Amino acid sequence: MPRIVSLIASATEILHALDLGSHQVGRSHECDFPESIRSLPVCTEPRFAVEGSSQEIDQRVRQSLATASSVYRVFDEILASLQPTHILTQTQCEVCAVSLKDVERAMSESFPTRPAVVALEPNSLADIRADIQRVADACGVAERGVALNASIERRMAAIAGRTKAAGRRPRVACIEWHEPLMAAGNWVPELVEMLGAINLFGSAGKHSPWMSWSDLAAADPDVILSMPCGFDLAKTASEMYWLEQNPAWNRLRAVREGEVYIADGNQYLNRPGPRVVESLRILGEILFPGTMPARCERIAWRRWTPERRPGA
Repeated sequence: MPRIVSLIASATEILHALDLGSHQVGRSHECDFPESIRSLPVCTEPRFAVEGSSQEIDQRVRQSLATASSVYRVFDEILASLQPTHILTQTQCEVCAVSLKDVERAMSESFPTRPAVVALEPNSLADIRADIQRVADACGVAERGVALNASIERRMAAIAGRTKAAGRRPRVACIEWHEPLMAAGNWVPELVEMLGAINLFGSAGKHSPWMSWSDLAAADPDVILSMPCGFDLAKTASEMYWLEQNPAWNRLRAVREGEVYIADGNQYLNRPGPRVVESLRILGEILFPGTMPARCERIAWRRWTPERRPGA
């Protein structure tokens, strides 16, 4: 029987979608869905305090990368004690989650088992599907991977069919970090374009790029969606002041017309797993209102209205 340790949140979701959740024996500190996995031993932690503002977190990440070999720590003793047959990790981003290098450092010659290390690399929608199949193949349930991918593609096509029928093409700026300013890349541009909207920043299959305020002002998007990596709705709302305090903010078309939204990037849009379907639906509900019931509103996204900060 396999004993699987997942060190990336999206891989944990893949395991459960493949009906392999009962074989998971360990997790990363970021694995939080489904709720049942929270009782599993935690095998990792960040090397820096994750509390604080966008700017403070960015500075800590940069400092960690400059002074240490990784921004994460793997608890090698806990990992070894679990005697895993499979360890799931990733090579896509050394900042977003524990990487293959971190796992290799933790597995010394004295490691009691020789687990199969499955490294995911989700840069695009095709990569997400490939990763699902990679996990299924490694765990001996290849047919489940095929079925899951078919289901995901079918559900996404149904959502896209509704939005494209609306006949509109809103121009969208997806923001993945507030300070410094960063646009969403990887699979997010694909999701926007799949719906029939126009993605203004970031390229499909490529890492999220830094952007400037002059770029944002020049593009003057119809819709702005803030979805910082690792932030839930409440945290994103608390960080919107980084955008609002810039002199260019109130001159933007989307701001003037009330077309600014925030979304849960941590659970959905920045997590490359089976819930990419829900990510597409979130974008569809925001960009093409009326084409489907807004069942994700207030749970995963909401329209942004300026909130008075304490002391302001």
